[in-house]
Amino acid sequence: MSHVAFIGLGNMGSGMAANLVKKGRTVRAFDLSAAALDKAQADGATKAPSAADAVKGAEAIVTMLPAGKHVRAVYEGEILAHADKGAILMDCSTIDVASAKHVVGAAEGRGLAMVDAPVSGGIAAANGGTLTFMVGGTEAAFARAEPYLAQMGKAVIRAGNAGAGQAAKICNNMLLGITMIGTCEAFNLAQRLGLDAQTFFDISSKASGQSWSMTSYCPVPGPVPTAPSNRGYEGGFAAALMLKDLKLAMEAAQGVEASTPMGAQAEAFYQLFNTLGGAPKDFSAIIKLLNGSWK
Repeated sequence: MSHVAFIGLGNMGSGMAANLVKKGRTVRAFDLSAAALDKAQADGATKAPSAADAVKGAEAIVTMLPAGKHVRAVYEGEILAHADKGAILMDCSTIDVASAKHVVGAAEGRGLAMVDAPVSGGIAAANGGTLTFMVGGTEAAFARAEPYLAQMGKAVIRAGNAGAGQAAKICNNMLLGITMIGTCEAFNLAQRLGLDAQTFFDISSKASGQSWSMTSYCPVPGPVPTAPSNRGYEGGFAAALMLKDLKLAMEAAQGVEASTPMGAQAEAFYQLFNTLGGAPKDFSAIIKLLNGSWK
């Protein structure tokens, strides 16, 4: 039986690989971390000794890696030379647009079909199989990738050709970073003016100030029980990752001469928060920097 190769078993990749197994796929997995490989095996995947070994004979290949340099290295060093010509390649990492286009181009140069397919939703969605995939690639490559991506998410949307998935992801997360800061500022001001946080939530969540940052990821404890604010801002989407995405957005904006003043301010604010030790906390913890309760 053919299999799905899964390379990169971090906080996101671990849950994604497990969901493929749950949907009946045979998964052969690789990660540099022995602990991550052990977890993947416990979730039903088979360990591979290397990325090259994992992709041999695979019908589909999924990668979930930290940055563009890692994606380039793994594809150019191991995957492209060992992947079967009939395999569909899917990079679900969040990386710069240029690297995404480069790797897809290199794959196509070898006669391989590939898409860039970054995700939105965070660790909970990765574990729950409810991610949103933003996909860049040809219509033919998208059609081949969609059945696999759909087994790991709730929405799979083609954004355009190679690199378009990454473009959609960084624009989306730039907006998320900006709206989270605005939501935190609003809660901080409301409380300083004597408004109860729950009361302000009940009003704003049903008024024109409503946003995902308000209703799904409320940065103050209480109103949204599942939000990281109710567990000491642990888990969720790390502030370090938000900073990474904002930096990618600002790099892309500079490359096309797009004006993004709010994005630049959000990047600077998250840079400060990370420098002060907030990197591992959920990105909504930035409210603690605003209200003076950080450290």
